This record gives sequence, structure tokens and C-alpha cells, in this order.
Amino acid sequence: MSKIFKSKSIIIFLMLISPIGFSLDSINSTNHLKEIVFGAGCFWSVEKKFQETFGVVNVESGYADGKNIKPIYREIIKRDNRFNPDNFAEVVKVTYNSNQVELENLIKLFFEIHDPTQENRQGNDIGVQYRSLILTNSEEEKIISNKIKVEFQDLLNEKGFGPITTDIKVLQKFYLAEEYHQDYLKKNPDGYCPDNSTGVVFSKKNKKFKSNEDLLVGQRILVLEAEGCPYCYKLRQDVLNNYQGSIPVYFRESYQLEGLKLQTPTWATPTIYFLEEGREVMAHQGYLPSNKFYKSLGKFKLGESEAFNVAFNQGTDPTFCKEYELFKNTPEGIFIDKLSGAPLFNTKYRFNSKTGWLSFTEAIKDSVTEHMDYSYGMVRVEIRSKSSGIHLGHVFNDGPYGKPRYCINATVLEFVPNLDT
Repeated sequence: MSKIFKSKSIIIFLMLISPIGFSLDSINSTNHLKEIVFGAGCFWSVEKKFQETFGVVNVESGYADGKNIKPIYREIIKRDNRFNPDNFAEVVKVTYNSNQVELENLIKLFFEIHDPTQENRQGNDIGVQYRSLILTNSEEEKIISNKIKVEFQDLLNEKGFGPITTDIKVLQKFYLAEEYHQDYLKKNPDGYCPDNSTGVVFSKKNKKFKSNEDLLVGQRILVLEAEGCPYCYKLRQDVLNNYQGSIPVYFRESYQLEGLKLQTPTWATPTIYFLEEGREVMAHQGYLPSNKFYKSLGKFKLGESEAFNVAFNQGTDPTFCKEYELFKNTPEGIFIDKLSGAPLFNTKYRFNSKTGWLSFTEAIKDSVTEHMDYSYGMVRVEIRSKSSGIHLGHVFNDGPYGKPRYCINATVLEFVPNLDT
């Protein structure tokens, strides 16, 4: 009996006895499952980026390339081991289907998602455990890795970067990290994704390069994102998707920042930059909830003004202030939140209370929230903008015809006239 016939007979036998079914496709797919180990700084973000790559079957965080130290997190982060050459590296083991993705493409992605020119660090993470590392399963894979390393060095040289420090060697042993490190970004929804990429890429064909001309004029908000960053998605969902303010928001990735004068490092996504004429005025790294985003925006847009004091310190406009005089007799239209742009009050509910503050008998539905205010020995109902949380004024029960009187500070409003009037 030939070897081929024997093999087919075994497969047919397995198909007959298997309760869950058995196929040649499952055998072939298993045969094409391969592994490679990468170290590119903190393994949380590296794990996430490879998980989203087509053809990657599984990604596990772990430790490798160390000795004489127990391969557990609390040992490798000890002060004494920070620059110990025997310390383990934080790595990820990538299991992939070689029928769907080539090893070369995974290695290229590895170089693109971090800064391989930084020795024993990535961004703010400093120590030998964050070293750049490729651990292969064969000498052939090692040769391929070194070839791509040389190619990337040429690209880095063109952009003024230094030499690559990535160590490439054959894997000795991989140690699985603690369970809380696996899928870390999914388990921790508030924070940032480490992004230490240089912005240098192998091919620009699949990259969307954008002009930054509009970012060089006036006040602008720039949000640095990374593909697959859960905190970037959360920031959009919780805050930016509902933002309607007058300062435009732009979204960029690390390779799309040409011409901008940024001081805050780009190793964290999201990072929110507040720009004036293309130059960073202030910035925040990581996810911001709505109230903190709008306070940062308030500092940027309003500065040290009466409007900022009203919005965030529950201040009060002077009676008959300049903004009141501008807004008391406008054409028909809508008064909006000065920061978020959300509609708050309609002119058809405005009336002259002769108090020196803008007054309305009602707010636009679901636009404001009410809060008890016991300051200054009084009992009042404070009104805040639902979208941004800024202080607007108070509501009283002495409006016309038994209606409420919303007493609102004009400095925290902007006016939008009706286009059809």
C-alpha cells in the first residue's frame, strides 16, 4: 500500500469516527498556522494592533528573551531589573494563518507600529523590558526579518531617524503573561493606547495622506488617533460625535502630521491638541470624559475671561453687559452653547425681564439640566448645559403669565439667526 493511500485512508477513518466532523480544509488550515513573537514596548497596544490584522488567529501577551529572573510582571518591573540585561521583554506571540497573511507583512507592521530606533524604551516606558525585539522560529524567518529591517532602515534614514536597535534572534521560550494582561485594552475602557510609531511606512498606497492646510489657520482641534484604538472610538462616541462647536475638529494618525508644530509627544492615542495657526497651544494625552474635554476647550477658546468664570466657576455676568446688549434684540434664531454648539434657547421664548440678563420662559427640550444651588445663603435652581455641563444661570418661578423665568448669562452663549427669516 502506498504512503498516499495510507494517508487518505487515515483521513477517511477520522472523518467517520469524529463526532464533530473532520475535513481536509481543517487539516490544511492547521498546517498553515504559524507563530512569531514581537517585542515593541508595552504589550497592551501591540496586542491590540495585531489582533485586528487580517489573517491573525490569536495574539497573547507574555515574556521572553530573559534568564535568571522569574518571568512574571512584578519581577520584571522591579527597579533592580529595569536595566538588567538578563531581564525579560514584554512581548506578544502572534499566531497567524500563512495562507491569509505573509510573514513579511507582519514584520512590516511590527516596524511601523513602534519606534525601533529607541533603545530599551518606547515613549514614556523606559527599561530593558520595553526593548524592540523579533523572536523567530527558524533561521529562515530570521533572515527574512533582517532583510525587512534593512529596508525599513533606509526609509527611516530618509526621514532623519537614527539606527534601528531591534534585536532579531530565534525564540528560546515564551512565557504567557498574567490573565489581567490579556486583552488589557478591552478590560480597561478609560485611558489611552500607546502609539510610538514614527509615521514612517513601507507603502503609501494603503495610507490616506491628508492636507493639513486647514489646520494652519485660526483655532483648530486636532485629535490624534490610531487604527483600532478603543479609547479613540470611545472619545468619539461619548463626546465628539455630538460636538457642534465653532472650532473645527480634525482627526489624524501619526503619519499625517506634516507641517504641524506639536510639542506634546505622539505616543498616546487619543491625544487632543488645541492649535492656533498650526501651533500647539495645549494638549491632553488619553481619553477625556465630556466635562473635562469642555473645560479644556473652555480654557482654549475663552481664556481668562468672564465667560470662563461663568461657565466653570458659576460666575455671573454684570447686569446689562456687552453681550446682553448684543443679544437682547436679535432677529429670530437660536442661542447655542458657546463651547459645544448645542441649541439651548429659542428667541420666540425670550422676553424682557428688565433685570439686565437674558430671560426665557423655557429652554429647548432636553438641552439643559437642573441642579439645586445653596450658595450665598440662597435656595436656587441652577441651569447647566446638558451637552457641555457649563453653568448657564438659574430658573425662577416669576416669569410672565405664571411661566418660569430662565435667567441666563449672555457671555456663555452664541447666536445663530434663522436662515428663513
